[in-house]
Amino acid sequence: MLSIEPKELSPARLQGYLQSAVAPRPIALASTMSAEGEPNLSPFSFFNVFSSNPPILIFSPARRVRDNSVKHTLTNVQATAQVVINVVSYDMVQQTSLSSTEYADGVNEFVKAGFTAVNSDMVKPFRVKESPVQFECKVNQIIPMGDQGGAGNLVICEVLKLHIDERVLDAHGAIDQHKIDLVARLGSNWYSRSNAGLFEVPKPLVTLGIGVDNIPASIKSNPIFDGNDLGMLGNIEALPPADEVAVFVQQNFAVKSILSADDAAKVFARAKEYLQQQDVASAWKILLAATVYNHN
Repeated sequence: MLSIEPKELSPARLQGYLQSAVAPRPIALASTMSAEGEPNLSPFSFFNVFSSNPPILIFSPARRVRDNSVKHTLTNVQATAQVVINVVSYDMVQQTSLSSTEYADGVNEFVKAGFTAVNSDMVKPFRVKESPVQFECKVNQIIPMGDQGGAGNLVICEVLKLHIDERVLDAHGAIDQHKIDLVARLGSNWYSRSNAGLFEVPKPLVTLGIGVDNIPASIKSNPIFDGNDLGMLGNIEALPPADEVAVFVQQNFAVKSILSADDAAKVFARAKEYLQQQDVASAWKILLAATVYNHN
């Protein structure tokens, strides 16, 4: 057995061991607002419920290991003492992952991730409409765990009001665990689905996705694409250039046949298949190629 004292490891390696061993962890999609009124949205898997009377949730926005900087979420709850914690179901996991992208200060993650902001009743931060359960909270206390990279900050939240999508309730008014279909984080890029087991979602650590807001309306509004599809499409760093799209078409007879038929439904269906195979680049290429064909 490998036996290690924490001081023998780099902060990044220790964090990897902890996150991979202490899992699966529920996800808090935390919605906050800055003192200037700018919304922010970010997921945290250092999260759980710690009391029911009073109802207390705790999540921890940690200092970044690489440079010891703090996240906007922490800055916002320090300034306003308010947060909305939205739980994450499988139907919204790709968009949730996209919202974790470290966009510049002032960028609205609701827009980038394609989530719908809904006014709260008792706090200023918005709720996420797509989340099956949303908790409006006041922040009772913030406890810093340290001042170095990787140090957590326990944000102790008291639930003031909760909102539950009636579609996840059973005949007795309780939450049906099959219907709510929650997901949880493990180590690296791995997640766990309460209904199905392990699956992987690449995490946008370095690159900045273009965002759902930059997907053309003709694509974004097509009903074949759900929130997860849009999250995947929006998580690409840049659209494939025209020369790559042309090569893709020339080398793919099936795609060329679909495009020649000028059947938009088949184009979108094929793009959907690519997304289901985690091949986002090919999905974009056939969608972009269809635009070129339609204008020729």
